[in-house]
Amino acid sequence: MRSVLFVCTANQCRSPMAVGIFKQYVRTLRQEADWRIESAGIAAVNGYPASIGSLAVCRSRGMDIGDHSSRPIHRAMLERFDLILTMEKVHQEVLQQEFTDLADRIYMLSEMIGEQVDVDDPIGEPLQAYERTARLIEDWLTRGFPRILDLTESRSENPPETVEGTEKKPSKSGQNPV
Repeated sequence: MRSVLFVCTANQCRSPMAVGIFKQYVRTLRQEADWRIESAGIAAVNGYPASIGSLAVCRSRGMDIGDHSSRPIHRAMLERFDLILTMEKVHQEVLQQEFTDLADRIYMLSEMIGEQVDVDDPIGEPLQAYERTARLIEDWLTRGFPRILDLTESRSENPPETVEGTEKKPSKSGQNPV
């Protein structure tokens, strides 16, 4: 099963919308059962719902993200995903510095279309900002889908060996991860 984790700051606006949009997209391709799609935040607190703007925009697009609950990122979570897509360059940098052995699976969403552009956080903005954000995320996910497939294929088909639930994949330093 292919897996993607979407990452933003508080896990209440952009990444929950990205989950809804990507789930809807793979559903149209009749591939929903082939994917695990989740989200988290680099500064998230457990248990907060998606923002009102994110809920409204997703609802207007036929998506229900009402069961979303924010959660912070941790190592065990990241290890379960083939691909981690961040909304901002700073998210990517923080994760790659903290989890150097997982850096090769951490990308900005915009890199899926060959760019390096942040997805601006619409928090506190009018509903139109959430709509713009959703359109941007949808555009980059659909145009970037071939790259997403490429980046998730190798790990899905050749998962690293595990011992008692932890990967035996060595880090870039040559040592096993903690």
